[in-house]
Amino acid sequence: MIKRTLMVNGIARQVICELDESLANVLRENLGLTSVKIGCGTAQCGSCTVIMDGKLVRSCSMKMKRVEDGAVIITTEGIGTPDNLHPIQLSWIANGGAQCGFCTPGFIVSTKALLDSNPKPTREDIRDWFQKNRNACRCTGYKQLVDAVMDAAAVMRGEKTTDELCFKIPEDGRIWGTKYPRPTAVAKVTGTLDYGADLGIKMPEGTLKLALVQAEVSHAKILSIDTSEAEKMPGVEKVVTHKDVKGKNRITGLITFPTNKGDGWDRPILCDEKVFQYGDAIAIVCADTEKNAKAAAAKVKVELERLPEYMSAPAAMADDAIEIHPGTPNVYFEQRIAKGGETEPIFDKADAVVEGEYFTTRQPHMPIEPDVGFAYLDDDGKLCIHSKSIGLHLHLYMIAPGLGVEPENLVMVQNPAGGTFGYKFSPTMEALIGAACLATGKPVFLCYDYYQQQTYTGKRSPQFTNVRLAADKDGKILGMETDWTVDHGPYSEFGDLLTLRGAQFIGAGYDIDNIRGMGRTVATNHAWGAAFRGYGGPEAEFASESLMDDLAEKLGMDPLELRYKNVYRKGSTTPTGQDPEVYSLPEMIEKLRPKYEAAKKKASAESTDALKRGVGVAIGVYGSGLDGPDTAEVDVQLNEDNTVTVLTCWHDHGQGADIGVLGTAHEALRPLGLEPEQIRLILNDTRQCPNGGPAGGSRSQVVIGRAIKAACELLMGGMRKSDGSFRTYKEMIDEKIAVKYNGKWTAPATECDANGQGKPFACYMYGLTMAEVAVETATGKTSVEKMTMVADIGKINNRLAVDGQIYGGLAQGIGLALSENFEDIKKHSTMKGAGFPYIKQVPDDMEIIYVETPRPEGPFGASGVGEIPLCAPHPAIINAIYNACGVRITELPALPEKVLAGLKG
Repeated sequence: MIKRTLMVNGIARQVICELDESLANVLRENLGLTSVKIGCGTAQCGSCTVIMDGKLVRSCSMKMKRVEDGAVIITTEGIGTPDNLHPIQLSWIANGGAQCGFCTPGFIVSTKALLDSNPKPTREDIRDWFQKNRNACRCTGYKQLVDAVMDAAAVMRGEKTTDELCFKIPEDGRIWGTKYPRPTAVAKVTGTLDYGADLGIKMPEGTLKLALVQAEVSHAKILSIDTSEAEKMPGVEKVVTHKDVKGKNRITGLITFPTNKGDGWDRPILCDEKVFQYGDAIAIVCADTEKNAKAAAAKVKVELERLPEYMSAPAAMADDAIEIHPGTPNVYFEQRIAKGGETEPIFDKADAVVEGEYFTTRQPHMPIEPDVGFAYLDDDGKLCIHSKSIGLHLHLYMIAPGLGVEPENLVMVQNPAGGTFGYKFSPTMEALIGAACLATGKPVFLCYDYYQQQTYTGKRSPQFTNVRLAADKDGKILGMETDWTVDHGPYSEFGDLLTLRGAQFIGAGYDIDNIRGMGRTVATNHAWGAAFRGYGGPEAEFASESLMDDLAEKLGMDPLELRYKNVYRKGSTTPTGQDPEVYSLPEMIEKLRPKYEAAKKKASAESTDALKRGVGVAIGVYGSGLDGPDTAEVDVQLNEDNTVTVLTCWHDHGQGADIGVLGTAHEALRPLGLEPEQIRLILNDTRQCPNGGPAGGSRSQVVIGRAIKAACELLMGGMRKSDGSFRTYKEMIDEKIAVKYNGKWTAPATECDANGQGKPFACYMYGLTMAEVAVETATGKTSVEKMTMVADIGKINNRLAVDGQIYGGLAQGIGLALSENFEDIKKHSTMKGAGFPYIKQVPDDMEIIYVETPRPEGPFGASGVGEIPLCAPHPAIINAIYNACGVRITELPALPEKVLAGLKG
């Protein structure tokens, strides 16, 4: 042990700790400075950044033995407080820099160090600084962060006032469609918002820390589990195995379709008979400290009999492959698409036919915050689970039978969460911490390290997609044939629904009367398939949008003009036979066309033999909602002080649930003349909030938004007097009129049939993306120099939130196109190894053009936004690479060696 006196934020603080303890843990756990976040834990993300003796330090990798006595340390708490914000923090709020907010304190500290050393940085100086210091963000796309630094620097130089930075409510009082800051913004920029790991530090005395015993193979029979040695280790309370789980010990995948050949009960909470993938949980060690828990976990002995490991769909589909889940075939679901007439005669007579085979990779979500949660038994005997879940009611019913808990005795709460981008649509650790809490009767806490985050959470399911297009000589698409295979890993949850997306979105955006195809879901032993932003759209549209460029080349047409000729117009239908609710794609193309022509001229003029430049375009379409009659409920109540409280489960994984609820409710309640501060939000707690449904499929703004509108209208109906004025709370009580109302909305939609035909979504989103790239011919390295997106997401609720979603989605699309992968479990187990895009991999030049076509079914005309910016940037980039150098990449990511091989070929 060592003693150090540290000068932290201007105050002398004494700490006693181990020599090899990290500075991050000392600041967080000894001193309670939880603005210091631990993300990757390996100095690759910058969330733990502090200033020590005038220099930036990534404190997760700084051991205390290297920290001098008297070291001067500055954390976010020392830069500004909620009641005394620093210009950097004000600027972060004004520019929408804090989305999920987990990385924000690290960026604030890093910016302070930058501006102390360089008061007048250029945009490139700022980007170089964040690149050098490894400040990583997965939400924003970085552009807003550079904007924030530029504005803060201007204020600090006296060239701009703080008043100019602060949002001002318009004279009409409306915040809908404005840049009103999200309610959590101040807490995020000051580091005072407690995320899961921060709350874990503040759990009651006696809370047990958990460590998992996990499989280090991908497929095996379990012969024995010996916990005897582990149970004797210091501090161990209990080692939990499948024998301690009182229920079915299974997480139900809630099979969506009756044609699914599985029953959905294929994922164990704790493995009992088999290991199905690398990282599967076999036991949970519950101990007094995390260090003791991990030491004991290493002593659990698991005897295995190795089985063949099917790490891809083709391997699992081979004739000699055994069934991963005995009794269920590895190909356990099939989805047809049959629209219009038979396609074979059309292809026989078509003037132009093109075909391509495409592969989209197992993209890792790579949030900065690793998965984290805790559980306890409350005074009513209910099991309470707090986590990053973005589907609290959904997960409650998925895990309750496995745990042996009646649903009414299970409470699910979402902690403030760093981005999830969809992986938390699946329960990850919820059942594990629930099982440990029930087995010990004590509160428990579990936080994954980044290796566990990478290896033991779901990933985007890889997809093999074959598409054929037939067209006449004028470019009119006559027919399409498709075949797609989804590698969904070992667990079936939502795998059938994902495969349906191929029927819905391959060829989406175009008027194609005749379609035939078949898709299938395959069980493998690689990482389980979880929802990821776009959920089937990026996989489907990569294939059809790449092939559209090939068709244009064959016809001698410009790729944008071929798209213009075929996009939805009145009389067109989607691949499912549904009439689009709006027909904005022609207008969107017209808005892009002059920029596209200018970009092509620029690329041609600036290309050299060493650096080839090119331009690519792609269309993206996605639905806002879960298929069919998607439903949400919201409670709204009038309070004694005549403010209003809105209660619902609009889950937040960085996209801005708080501002989504507030903006929608404020617009609905405008007749009452309330200030935004007079609307209170209670979100994401199943004990208090009705079921709003999970945060996926860009459904929340539409489905929950309509339920908010309905609830607010019911409340105002109760408050309204005969003269049109409104009753006060006291008048409502005196007249015995209810002050709390439940609003419910169900989408007027129908699920798709066996042929993929139906009206699955009430609202859609439309995007047109243009990428400008440069390809180094000596290395094959591709740089994206500009991204432009024309987006029709209906009427905009909050511009900061929507801009952030689009910039962030484009950045993730760049990663999907060029670098991101989770194929090699060891190589891709870190952020850097998995191809995380840092700021210099994402262009500063990103432009958004909005076409706000009001949606008939959307609340105040809004549609969703989250999915659409990741549906088409990657095919636009791949098309731009082809335009630049003639290399057609069909398997993502387009690593330099792939492009170079194409150049040499």
